[in-house]
Parts: sequence; structure tokens; C-alpha cells
Amino acid sequence: MNQPIIGVIGGSGLYEIEGLTDVKEVRLETPFGDPSDAYITGTLGDAQMVFLPRHGRGHRLLPSEVNYRANIYGMKILGVEHIISVSAVGSMKEEIVPGHIVVPTQFVDRTQGKRASTFFGNGVVGHVQFADPVCADLSTILVESAREVGATVHRGGTYVCIEGPNFSTRAESQIYRSWGVDIIGMTNLPESRLAREAEICYGTVALATDYDCWHEVHEDVSVESVIAIIQQNVTAAKEIIKAAVNMIVQQRQQRNCCCAEALKFAIMTEKSLIPSETLQALEPIIGKYMS
Repeated sequence: MNQPIIGVIGGSGLYEIEGLTDVKEVRLETPFGDPSDAYITGTLGDAQMVFLPRHGRGHRLLPSEVNYRANIYGMKILGVEHIISVSAVGSMKEEIVPGHIVVPTQFVDRTQGKRASTFFGNGVVGHVQFADPVCADLSTILVESAREVGATVHRGGTYVCIEGPNFSTRAESQIYRSWGVDIIGMTNLPESRLAREAEICYGTVALATDYDCWHEVHEDVSVESVIAIIQQNVTAAKEIIKAAVNMIVQQRQQRNCCCAEALKFAIMTEKSLIPSETLQALEPIIGKYMS
């Protein structure tokens, strides 16, 4: 049985995975430009791992500067089938206390159109189903893993993704709360969309660091407060990743989720009409449907 290849995209505070063996640094060029940094590959238990710091080592990239297409494309060509996204978020609900973990099931996109959010274009049209934007199977594993390591975890909920890099105004924060969202962040879109197009299972471990600026008692979100909670949360996130990897290995079987065949009926353009340059660039993404 082949080892599963599991990708981790680290957000604020998570810049490495401890315990990897056979560690290598892999730099890739993609048709969409350079990824955020070199990929770190290695072995964790019985799984092959691929780690990428979303903002680059040293946290050099704004949320809107991250090359999400290159990042996911690189994961695809390295054989990744599952991506665990680790992200710092603000809490929009009283019961999601800073320091808690959330595994969301929905997203609301409030980015501003600056981020390339699809691999399609340049002569090929595709439309993937995205009603359920995370992998239910992987998300279940992440929730169970969080509970196993003793973290306080909230299953489900909605993540509103804003452009950043500034935090919300008080008025914006109150509007988002009126929508019923649970957490607020700046990075998981278009990341999850691209993972679906690449037929990679995607799940989020959201680390609640603050109450944004809506809370009447708690201080408004600040970099100082975020960093303090991040240090606490990252320790938990590393344990969750280890537990999740172990569960994926134990449950290893043919993927039965919709992620594995997300493009099966999505490509609208006749193969004969797709430019050869586009076919070549997207071969890792659409190649199996072009024979």
C-alpha cells in the first residue's frame, strides 16, 4: 500500500512541522509563477508530508500577495491528495474563545478580486461544484484529531474571508456578525477553490486568536494580542496535524469524496479547441480527462 501524501499549508505562526525525517527542500517553478517558498518534504510516521509556509518563511507576503495558484499547483505535482490548512482567525461568536480551534464547513468571500481564483481560462472553461467547499471526510478527521489531543474544537461554521491586510472596521465586524458567520480570516479563499479544482481534499484548522473588534468587553484585535494567542495555538495545531496524519494513514483507502473527481463533469471546452500551451500547463490538473 502506498504511503498517503499529505500537504500542510502553514499560516501565521506555523512555519515548520516538527518530527519530519528524510527532510528535503524542493523549489518548483509553475506556469503560474513561483510558490510562496520552497516546499519541505519528508516522512512523518507512515505518511509522506509536503509543507509550505503560506506567507513565506519570515512572513513576507500579504494575504493578497500569496500566489495561491502556484502553491496549490505545486502541491498537485508533488502528489498531494490531502491539504490541511492552518490559519489564524478572529472569532465572531462569544462561545468561540480565543485559543479555541474551529474546523469550518463554509466560506463567504469578501476579497476584492485581486486574487486569481481558478486554474481555468486561456482557452479552457471549467465549472466545479463548490456548494460544500471543504472535504467532509478530512474535516471529520481534523475534528476527531483535535479532540484526541485535548483541544477545544468547534465543528462546522462559516469563515468569512476578507482582503486584508488591515483588520475590519467596527461597522464591518458587526455586519459580518449579523450574517451569522463564525470566524474571520484573510487566506482560505481562493485556496480552497483551487484545491477543489486540483481534486485535492482540503480542510481547515482555524486557530481563533481574538474577537476581532466587535466585542464590548475584550480589547480590539491587535498584532500583539494575536501573536500571544498564536504561540499557544500553534502548539495545539502541531499536535492536531500529527494525530490527523495518523488517522489518515489508519483509514487509508480509495477516496470516496467528491474532491477526488471534482473535474469529471466540469470541463466545458472541447479538447480540440483548447490551445496546446494551456493543455501543457494544466496537464497535472486536467490531464486525466483529456485522453
